[in-house]
Amino acid sequence: MTVPVPRQAVRPRRRRTALYAASLLCCSVLLTALPGGASAAPAPSPAAVSFADEFDGPAGSAVDGSKWRLETGDNVNNHERQYYTGGNDNAALDGQGNLVITARKENPGNYQCWYGTCEYTSARLNTAGKFSAAYGHVEVRMKVPRGQGMWPAFWMLGDDFGNVGWPQSGEIDVVENVGFEPGTVHGTLHGPGYSGADGIGAGYTLPGGAAFADDFHTFAVDWAPDSITWSVDGTVYQRRTPADLGGREWVFNKPFFLILNLAVGGYWPGDPDASTPFPSQLVVDYVRVTTGD
Repeated sequence: MTVPVPRQAVRPRRRRTALYAASLLCCSVLLTALPGGASAAPAPSPAAVSFADEFDGPAGSAVDGSKWRLETGDNVNNHERQYYTGGNDNAALDGQGNLVITARKENPGNYQCWYGTCEYTSARLNTAGKFSAAYGHVEVRMKVPRGQGMWPAFWMLGDDFGNVGWPQSGEIDVVENVGFEPGTVHGTLHGPGYSGADGIGAGYTLPGGAAFADDFHTFAVDWAPDSITWSVDGTVYQRRTPADLGGREWVFNKPFFLILNLAVGGYWPGDPDASTPFPSQLVVDYVRVTTGD
């Protein structure tokens, strides 16, 4: 269901706000480099898998309802253009071990959005009430779409969102991409006093002018008490601790749940244009969370 939240001042690179009663988001980035440059990700310690979805199943089937719930509705707070649908209309397995989230320029259900009759459909799913964890290695392997206005993301919200609201709940953006930056992804933290355009984060750019839509890539965070480290394909590009917050509250020492979505348009990516291909697909190979024994 749609969760009404107060509108905030429009700022550059503004992030999405939530639909499901346990999910809300608003996001942006401050591009900062990892001190000393990017490095190899640390070798993982012995770990137990606490969540995994390999998206195996027949082509056209819906996601595993014991692991995921699908949100439905629009999103006025970021001025996104899509309507998120349920079932397997916009989120389905491809029969080859992938989840495909498809954004379409269509409205077969006559869905209504904040701006009138919706122009696009897509999907957003989360694990609220089904899985959450504090700390560990959180990883997704996926191939993002290309095109102006596309906004795929894999991210997390604090389990206490329903009680404390956002940004007090905290938000960890494992990876976001906006279509006008085909070779760059972003990882960001949001919390009280550092949310929206003031989120704390960094970007990672592929070498040689490559685009993330050209192939699958692995995006991860290694999350421990009082530290979160981001990597792309095993290369670390950012580490954050309470020292980065300038005395503001670190709200990341508690359980968070997972969210996957493909937004269309919004304050940060801008709207699609005539060059944007539809249908547009976010293809997810797997999602895994491992925690120490």
